[in-house]
Amino acid sequence: GRAGVLDIERKVDLGGPLHTKGILILSSYIKSTYGSERPLALSASLVFEQSYGGIDGDSASFAECCVLLSAISEVPLRQDLAVTGSINQHGGVQAIGGANEKIEGFFDLCHARGLTGTQGVIIPKSNVPHLMLRRDVVEAVKRGEFHIYPIEHVEEGLQLLTGLTPGKRNKNGNFAKNTMHGHVEIKLKDMFDKVKQASKAPKSQKTAKK
Repeated sequence: GRAGVLDIERKVDLGGPLHTKGILILSSYIKSTYGSERPLALSASLVFEQSYGGIDGDSASFAECCVLLSAISEVPLRQDLAVTGSINQHGGVQAIGGANEKIEGFFDLCHARGLTGTQGVIIPKSNVPHLMLRRDVVEAVKRGEFHIYPIEHVEEGLQLLTGLTPGKRNKNGNFAKNTMHGHVEIKLKDMFDKVKQASKAPKSQKTAKK
């Protein structure tokens, strides 16, 4: 498709303007990262499942970006890491509010279920000076039972969540296939080729498919 990224929360009047702004910004980042070689033939939707109240703010835009790229590339994300942060149009991860509460909340959940030594939270690096965490959280981090990963760019988070290097464009303008960007680009190219092929199909063939 060519509809781009649909904000379902906004469509049903549950998403506020700041959340919608975050969706538009992450859409811009995706276009600038993957749309230089060909138009994006992308139709995707983002929603908070089984949420019945209003949603606002952009602190989930980094997580939404990672989830969207994971869905496109079919590369799974780690489920033992929590994520928070907003992003700008260049993929920079920006400070958010409530960092202490978010870290402590996920720590409490992990502690109740059993600490594995791999769990943690990815946060904007710009939030580090504002951290005032409980002593039990600090001690768990010191013992290596829980982790806090400060990052400055989406690519750092993607590497933590997928285990793949982000990748850089080579002299031919392509990402290496074994990188995260490479996986996304391959899928987007496949979508583009399918849309292009469908647009060239004879009218009778299009009618038959309907």
